[in-house]
This record gives sequence, C-alpha cells and structure tokens, in this order.
Amino acid sequence: MSEMAALLGESGIRVVRFEFPYMAVRRREGGKRPPNPQAQLLDCWRAVWREVNEREPGAWAVGGKSMGGRMASMLADELGAQALVCLGYPFHAAGKPEQPRVAHLAALSTPTLIVQGERDALGNREEVAGYLLSPAIRLLWLAAADHDLKPLKASGFTHAQHLRSAASAIADFLG
Repeated sequence: MSEMAALLGESGIRVVRFEFPYMAVRRREGGKRPPNPQAQLLDCWRAVWREVNEREPGAWAVGGKSMGGRMASMLADELGAQALVCLGYPFHAAGKPEQPRVAHLAALSTPTLIVQGERDALGNREEVAGYLLSPAIRLLWLAAADHDLKPLKASGFTHAQHLRSAASAIADFLG
C-alpha cells in the first residue's frame, strides 16, 4: 500500500492511510492477530472519515486493499463518498467461494473501481462473472495477477508494472 500511495501521489492524488486496530497490534507486537469484529472495523472507518472531513472538508473517495476495501464498500454510500476504489476485493473468504460477500455490491450507488487479479484466490474472473454487481462498479482485471496483484513470472508482467497500471487507472477513474 505504501507503493500504491506513492504512485497515486505522483498523479496528484492525495492519500490518507490508516491501520485498523488489529493491524496496528500486529505491527507493534508481530505475529498474527485475527481482524477486529466487523462492527469495530466499520466504526474505525467512520472515525477516520470524520477526522479527515473535519480537517479538510470536501469530496473524498474511499477505498482500500482487500478487507479495507470491503469495509469501505460497505460504507461508501452511507458516507456520501465521491468514489470507491478497491484493490484485491475479497469476493469470498479463502477456500469458500460458495459463501460470497457481495450482497451489498448489487445495490451500491457510489461510482466504484475494483482492481482485481485474474487469478485472485478470493475472487477470480470466472467467479466474479457470476455475481450480481451494481452498474456503478467497473472492474479492471490484471493479467495473471493474484490477490496482491502480483503476476506469474511466466506472464511477462512485473508487480511494479501492475501497480503502475492500477495507479494510472485509478487516477483516470478519479479524474
């Protein structure tokens, strides 16, 4: 995410980054910690939104990587976000494609860009084609890329190329 924030910054897009509480504990103490309950994650997002808007009111896009993007997608309409950008959206939990996490995406009205790897284990191109998604959602598929947008070496693409492509598409999407 640091590299993506830097690439977006080069395009003139200001990025505010934050950590969910469980991620901050992981960073400080190491090891794996389970995510906070969904209600706490959503409250954390709302608190960041309020803080950013108090400091600098205006039209803001929301987004994130994986679960951060999923939480942002659940709040985008509520918050009145200008746009939503998700990188590596977790359309379902690992190994559980029969339990999609997409119900709220069918009614989403916020203009949305989801950047997804074609071979993402949490939602590949074939799986996602079967989901009912709002017409407000645009998908950008990165060739041979996984959940972290890293391509297979044999594809001829590099992770850096995919990140640059994603940043360029995000900049175009946000205008």
